[in-house]
Amino acid sequence: MKKKIQWGTIVFLVIYLLILAYVCFFSESYGRTGHAEYSYNLLPFKEILRFYTYRDQVGFHAFVLNLFGNVFAFAPFGFMVPIVSDKNRSLIRTMGLTFLLSLFIECIQLIFRVGSFDVDDLILNTLGGVIGFCVFWIVNQIRRRWFGR
Repeated sequence: MKKKIQWGTIVFLVIYLLILAYVCFFSESYGRTGHAEYSYNLLPFKEILRFYTYRDQVGFHAFVLNLFGNVFAFAPFGFMVPIVSDKNRSLIRTMGLTFLLSLFIECIQLIFRVGSFDVDDLILNTLGGVIGFCVFWIVNQIRRRWFGR
């Protein structure tokens, strides 16, 4: 049964990563068209504070999408990674893998000028992976109590 769950999760993880790649690199509705110049932010919380300060000008939808979209986009990764491999059943390991995935995406966006490199995205995406791992941990604790190890 465990192997079936792992293989099913691998299938969902691949589908999730394909959707994430589309949204991060190709989706025109998220501004993923080529830019003439490089865009990056290396100051932590700069864009988060900017979106919060100017939320009336950029719109509540843009504020929520920027802040919570980055968090919720990576929560599934943090949930699925510990299911796929027992080696990833630690918060630190899952957090590190989430950070590396986010860093990879941000670098690709910078190199190919489809979006911008933003350290705030690294923070929010990693937070999303941590939240996903916490949900996994809670679900796993409930599963163990109901069904045993």
